[in-house]
Amino acid sequence: MPAPDSRPPYPVTPDGRYFVVRGRLWRRTDPHLPADQRQRLTRELMAARRAVQSALRAGDPEAERAARARVDAAKIALGERGPPWWTDGAPDYNRRMASKTPYAGWYADQMRSAGH
Repeated sequence: MPAPDSRPPYPVTPDGRYFVVRGRLWRRTDPHLPADQRQRLTRELMAARRAVQSALRAGDPEAERAARARVDAAKIALGERGPPWWTDGAPDYNRRMASKTPYAGWYADQMRSAGH
């Protein structure tokens, strides 16, 4: 985990709902999850991702489907997929290009300040 005063590795929207990778918004983990639950779910997510890789290497489509289902379940539990974790009724822009959302101006400013 980065030091509290360091910059996050990816830009985070001003409302804290998304981070941006290669111009695409990705929903962040629900900040209301208790730390121990977030840690447990993150460990499960990492184990499930390893299981996907293992199944791919083994050429086992059934194991791959099961592992991908575990990934999806962990991401839903973390709030990164499924219903949004915020309650103000704002729409979800998960996986959308930032430039095509209400975050477009903010993202353009981020790119300008980063020299892009």
